[in-house]
Amino acid sequence: MDERPARPAAEQAPVPAQVSFWWEAAGRPRRRRSLPGDIDCDVAIVGAGYTGLWTAYYLARRDPSLRIAVIEARHAGFGASGRNGGWMSGHMAMSSTMLADPARRDGVLRLREAITRTVDEALAVIAAENIDADALKSGNLRVAVTPAQEARLRASVAQELSLGATEHDVRIVEAGELGSLINVAGALVGAYTPHCARVQPAKLAAGLADAAERHGVTIYEDTMVTVIEPGVVRTRRGSVRAPVVVRATEGFTARLPGQARRWLPMNSSMIVTQPIPGSVWDQIGWQRAETLSDLAHAYVYLQRTTDDRIAIGGRGRPYAFGNGFDPAGTTPAQTSAALARILRGMFPPLAEVAIEWCWSGVLGVPRDWNPSVGFDRQTGLAWAGGYVGQGVATANLAGRTLTDLITGTTSDLTDLPWVGHADRDWEPEPLRWLGVQAMYAAYRYADRREASAPRPRSALVARIADRIAGR
Repeated sequence: MDERPARPAAEQAPVPAQVSFWWEAAGRPRRRRSLPGDIDCDVAIVGAGYTGLWTAYYLARRDPSLRIAVIEARHAGFGASGRNGGWMSGHMAMSSTMLADPARRDGVLRLREAITRTVDEALAVIAAENIDADALKSGNLRVAVTPAQEARLRASVAQELSLGATEHDVRIVEAGELGSLINVAGALVGAYTPHCARVQPAKLAAGLADAAERHGVTIYEDTMVTVIEPGVVRTRRGSVRAPVVVRATEGFTARLPGQARRWLPMNSSMIVTQPIPGSVWDQIGWQRAETLSDLAHAYVYLQRTTDDRIAIGGRGRPYAFGNGFDPAGTTPAQTSAALARILRGMFPPLAEVAIEWCWSGVLGVPRDWNPSVGFDRQTGLAWAGGYVGQGVATANLAGRTLTDLITGTTSDLTDLPWVGHADRDWEPEPLRWLGVQAMYAAYRYADRREASAPRPRSALVARIADRIAGR
């Protein structure tokens, strides 16, 4: 018998999840049939994540006569849609250059307003379709724990207000009020926005897939797409011919022929605790279950789950050479350990709370860090993505926009500046691998500098990294 003492709960190694903890909690997804061979339809959508499912759903609602086929390599919600942090956020990732360009100001304001409204639109569909996604619109808190983070937070809020936001949309939460909401160790100040909802990602993906099917959409699973061309989607099980083909593959885009440098497959990892006792929650607070993030350069994002766990995610090992990633989401032990250290640093009462699950997934990152949506009517090819980790709500806006574009409907959505937005490709290897490694090394170094030598300005190395990256 092994007489060595068991490790404390806080030190036990997390158990890898099957795809993600979210899918384990939701239950294994209902498997659908594969493509039976060559077929014809009106709209072929590649990818059964949020983008593909929202697009299929809105198209079917708009025109029930459309024959819509969604082709998925594994199962609906297998990718980032079933692995993310569960933030349905009214914030769209945009580069600082876009935000600072006066010529784009009007378009940026309209785009920001559209994504803000999208949270309520998505929640309304969730309610109307009776999707059990643990949805709770309790807002988002960003928390600063160093003087440099505080300066970034206050500057960010000031910029949002200068772009037309009001104090109803975003406000500073000073230390006294922040402490009454959540007890993050060392927190100096926070910022709150009501435009964010917590969701259970896998439940949302499963519910969207079921809703799309109820409205006449056909989803084919276990069907690997090999080529996307005008008028046809080629798979290992047959070809799908359609006058309109939608690419909704986000982080998996880089594996398609001709798309290797289009969007970088950025890796993000998550861990989740065991259910946390009420006595510990009494010390932490967080009774309203807002989504939570910090202001570090290598930031983390958190949610309090409906069963009283904490899920926290961060970039970990952000990029593997040659667009490499593990579709199954295997997570390096040092990544889960690093996230656990950050979590317990934020919440010391969690010292003896075990980490039960860890997983990873990939998201799509354009070279200029700006998402896009588009439709080429001549070729019939459409696309949406590059959400840079903000896809839970943005995919809904993309689906509605694609629906207008595909059906030839001129609307406020089709006039938004991300429609048809073109970005240059990422650099060839090894330059992009070296660049991403250097960028995140710089961010982590900057975070250490800002923590060890408090100063009210971001570390120079992080400002240089931002400029080089084009963020």
